[in-house]
Amino acid sequence: METVILRYFNVFGPRQDLVSQYAAAIPRFIKAMFNRKSPTIYGDGEQSRDFTFVENVIEANILACREEKITGEIFNIGGGRSTTINQLAELISRLLDKSIEPIYTDPRPGDVRHSLADITKARRLLSYQPRINLKEGLKRTLKWLYKGITEKII
Repeated sequence: METVILRYFNVFGPRQDLVSQYAAAIPRFIKAMFNRKSPTIYGDGEQSRDFTFVENVIEANILACREEKITGEIFNIGGGRSTTINQLAELISRLLDKSIEPIYTDPRPGDVRHSLADITKARRLLSYQPRINLKEGLKRTLKWLYKGITEKII
């Protein structure tokens, strides 16, 4: 059986569960700020992540399915950019047009300080290029969320 492994980094986007106990930073921050509450940041907020919009992940999957001669290869799939948790909170706050300061609490034991996908191999062998950056991905996610809320009100 021919197989290829894709390792995704911090995937987010529309239809992501905002209330799950396993929700990642983006849905938790959106939910808190949307409800005019302060998001909780563990540690000083200077830890960084590579956030990847779901449509970029879908494209990577399609490219991997179509590419020949990559059996057994492992690819990192990410946005290719590092963003601190503080920067993320600020960006979501601006996009929601809300001035809400986060609450800082103790760091979580075992949390990785910095995580960034090296997508060089995916670019080279799959021609993968993340097309939707963090800001645009957040805008699309918020548009989907607002649409769902509006439809429930009508």
